[in-house]
Amino acid sequence: MRLSWLALLLLFCVSPLRADDNTLTDQEKQDGWLLLFDGNSLDGWMTSSQKPSQRPVEDHAINPHKCGGYMLMPNKAWGDFILALDFKISKQCNSGVFIRTFPLTPRPGKDVGYNGLEVAIDDTTTADFHDTGAIYDLVKPLKNAMKPVGEWNHMVIVCDKNLISIELNGVAVTKMDLDQWTAKNKRPDGTDHKFDVVYKEHPRQGYIGLQDHGGNCWYKNIKLKPLGK
Repeated sequence: MRLSWLALLLLFCVSPLRADDNTLTDQEKQDGWLLLFDGNSLDGWMTSSQKPSQRPVEDHAINPHKCGGYMLMPNKAWGDFILALDFKISKQCNSGVFIRTFPLTPRPGKDVGYNGLEVAIDDTTTADFHDTGAIYDLVKPLKNAMKPVGEWNHMVIVCDKNLISIELNGVAVTKMDLDQWTAKNKRPDGTDHKFDVVYKEHPRQGYIGLQDHGGNCWYKNIKLKPLGK
């Protein structure tokens, strides 16, 4: 039976006590969670240019700023999954978590971000199309549930076929049904957005990426639970 986006979020929220940083509990292992970052190395990671990061691990966290590519990513593509991670921002931070980025070759005149969907992370307090928790330029969050600069936040992103949902610090903030996005540069309500992409036809699998967009942002406890077969 296919789970609703809320049920998938609750699947993570009701999990046992959290593990130490960058580790999995025995229960998480039994439940099929994978640890994407061990807190010490960038083994299994690359830039979106498919090269090693130019920025090493700092205090057991990943910082994609000045990594040498548009984003820093695990070197495997994923389809349906639950992604959980912690992040903290710097002042004037502009970053984001990309999902279903495919392919990694940018289209002429476009950056590779056009090949995926971005969950925005920004040093703002509003809840608009470019604020933390938004699906960048596409869907506003219900609220900006991010903690202040320097504090760790917990984010859960669910990609389940056509449904994408985002929880930030325990608050369900954003959801998107890709099947409703049938025209380039248009939201389902008819308003304009910047991307010349029909998201109903966008690949249902791709790479996860941590964006470098001009500011420090740290990530840790990056875990993924594949959904389906």
